[in-house]
Amino acid sequence: MKLVYTHENRFLVGNAQNILEQAGIRVVWKNEFSSGAIGEISPFDTWPELWVVEDTDYEQAIDILSNAFNTPSAPEWQCAQCNEQNAAVFETCWNCQTEKVGLAQ
Repeated sequence: MKLVYTHENRFLVGNAQNILEQAGIRVVWKNEFSSGAIGEISPFDTWPELWVVEDTDYEQAIDILSNAFNTPSAPEWQCAQCNEQNAAVFETCWNCQTEKVGLAQ
């Protein structure tokens, strides 16, 4: 077995488990309920861990999780109305409220 993913948020570890199981990769949890030991051991040592059962699945699991969790960030866009720069997450210009659709990007 090899450690493939760990995070302090158990919901993210559960999400990783679902993604890998949908791809046919068997995984097991470790430290799923160890948060009660914080104070006795390091908080990092209590993070839930996801391990692949078969070592041969490790590289594929890493690739799958990298594609799932590391989405590229979109570039900023410039409003055609007021020329203000806007973060990619905005669908309307924060300055003049013009919609992003059809604007210079």
